[in-house]
Amino acid sequence: MRTLGGRYQLEQRIGIGGMSEVWRGHDQVLDRPVAVKIMAPAVEGTLGETNGVDLVRTEARSAARLAHPNVAGVHDFGTSPAPGQDVPYIVMELVDGQTLSEHLNAGMFDWRIAVRICAEVAAALAAAHGEHVVHRDIKPANIMLTPAGAKVLDFGIAAAIGSHDPDPDGPVMGTPAYVAPERFEGLPATPASDMYSLGVLLYHCLSGRLPWNAASQTELVHSQRFQDPEPLPHIEGLAPEVLDLCSRCLHKDPAERPTALVAALLLAEAVDARVYVPLVDLGAAAMQRPSVSAWDTRAAEAPTNVSLPDAHLDDAPTYDERPGRHRAG
Repeated sequence: MRTLGGRYQLEQRIGIGGMSEVWRGHDQVLDRPVAVKIMAPAVEGTLGETNGVDLVRTEARSAARLAHPNVAGVHDFGTSPAPGQDVPYIVMELVDGQTLSEHLNAGMFDWRIAVRICAEVAAALAAAHGEHVVHRDIKPANIMLTPAGAKVLDFGIAAAIGSHDPDPDGPVMGTPAYVAPERFEGLPATPASDMYSLGVLLYHCLSGRLPWNAASQTELVHSQRFQDPEPLPHIEGLAPEVLDLCSRCLHKDPAERPTALVAALLLAEAVDARVYVPLVDLGAAAMQRPSVSAWDTRAAEAPTNVSLPDAHLDDAPTYDERPGRHRAG
């Protein structure tokens, strides 16, 4: 079996995409299963001036900042030597379950489940946007359904808010059916473009189809840019605020789309679900960090009791058992 970094043993390929492949692996140091995503060497020449190693390292750093129950965690980043170049890889949490795409292909499910899934995806996006990261490829194949809830996968084309694509003259990064219309006009990725993708996802989960009927990808892109989505079919019991949210997410004007925080809270309330969202106003100016507590200050300033080779026990400082109290011996 192939081993990366002298540590990660690749066991079985479990996924393949346009830019990378994903393997089930085993971390031999910590003795745990992991998922290892490896960039396809052929992709390197398609990124314009962007280096593949830099792109994947950026992904790893973006996702590693997100500690959230609905985001697959990132454990490590490295490169593996290959003829003529180093191939980057990311070691991630191995998520057991099936993708939302697989569930949708198997048939429709109750609207309450659809809304709950999208509430959890919105909560994951709220966490990412709070860290100034946009996903850029929200779609059913990148959402894993587990017993613990939905997990957003693959920050492979994630970017800082406002970033342009690596190759401005190349294709728009993302899956066309879920890409916001302004992205086809060359505008950078923003939280609003992720919210458009969430709107398509919600529509798809509720209806079993995309918001537009198109015979080709070109026709689909044209419809997204210039036509209104087809009305959702009547769904018995579906809260009207969910329909309104879906419509606002699919608005052509990015400024008219709701934030991920608003979407997560509204969708969760509609089905009496619990989601975890950042407790900040994402539209406000940068907030001041909370002051350090007195306890942390005392702990930081307290001398460290280090045993040195020539030190005598009688010279060591003594400590009062009460927290934060110290006195010399």
